[in-house]
Amino acid sequence: MNEDKATRYHRLRRRALLLAALWRVSLLTLLLVTGLSHRIRDLSLAIVQPLPSALRFPASVFVWVAAVALVQELGAWPAAFFGGFVLERRYGLSRQPASAWMRDHLKAAAVNLALVGLAAVWVYVWIRAAPGAWWIPAWIGLLAAGIATTWAAPVVLLPLFYRFVPLSDDALRRRLLGLAERAGVPALGVFEWRTSERTSRANAALTGMGRTRRIILSDTLIADCRQAEVEAVLAHEMAHHVHHDIWKALAIDALAVLAAVLAADAALRAAAGLAGLRALWDPAGLPLVALAVTAVAWLASPIQNAVSRAHERRADRFALDLTQDPWSFVSAMRRLGARNLAEESPALLARVFFHTHPPIGERIALAKAWEAGQGRRARIVQPAADEVTGGGA
Repeated sequence: MNEDKATRYHRLRRRALLLAALWRVSLLTLLLVTGLSHRIRDLSLAIVQPLPSALRFPASVFVWVAAVALVQELGAWPAAFFGGFVLERRYGLSRQPASAWMRDHLKAAAVNLALVGLAAVWVYVWIRAAPGAWWIPAWIGLLAAGIATTWAAPVVLLPLFYRFVPLSDDALRRRLLGLAERAGVPALGVFEWRTSERTSRANAALTGMGRTRRIILSDTLIADCRQAEVEAVLAHEMAHHVHHDIWKALAIDALAVLAAVLAADAALRAAAGLAGLRALWDPAGLPLVALAVTAVAWLASPIQNAVSRAHERRADRFALDLTQDPWSFVSAMRRLGARNLAEESPALLARVFFHTHPPIGERIALAKAWEAGQGRRARIVQPAADEVTGGGA
């Protein structure tokens, strides 16, 4: 197969992700068809017996989730290690030793267990309290949790893995604050995102909302790009704030979660008898809920990705309008593509199911079309080879 480096990397990475997903679905199916889910439920109930009676049911749900999550993590570990460490090191994207990667992986698994476990408890408490319409309060609570998580991510979750410091380059900071003023957005904190200890990738993001909203620029991006290129990337991120893209993404997610809880309700009612559940809220039915949620997530991902790509295209146009500097935009995209091993022309299915951003080639073409539309004579030229020192985000 005649593949370039980026295409080969992404093909292998997607293969690792698909293997992990296949293992998760196989495990959930096995729990159902073998009756193991009932045994885990009984064991969970036995473990929580010393607790006060009001806490036993929610605690048993959390213990069930924790037990299955441990088995799932052990089975998925080879694919996770290959995709998250071996592949990243092989293609020069990771700078972490295996021990540091393992610490981060375990930390992420613990955070994920806490979030998923609490979500399962919330859902099952409502299934027990209001079996006829449990999905209404469950959905509202999950929606509120999603908003709270988005709000807290920059100040609670991300600092668990990375260090953030206020941008120290005064000239760049003044330039970016001036850009924010021209964009008509409130003064946002601009922080340096210390990623270079972990990865060679470069990136920037707009995270949080309200008082936690902050623009973060990786130190690799700042080190590798000219100020005009950083400005182009930041202008793109500001567009997400101007167009309220975080809230729009949350609205799309809310519809996906609503579909997921309705699918879970339908699955429980349709298969409760076949699965031998004592009641609709029997924790042994958790695999049914998880499989329904997984199916909806897979079906919703093309829609969510398409919406995200549309937001990214609009943000690119905003950045070009704001900076009036298509050359810096193009050179920034080339640096980011080179450093991050971006696929220039991903296959259709890969784009539909895995890509939240348009391909780099498409973004560069947009900038060229934008320049042509301005009626300018200046030509966008490709940076010299020594200007692309590994790329950016």
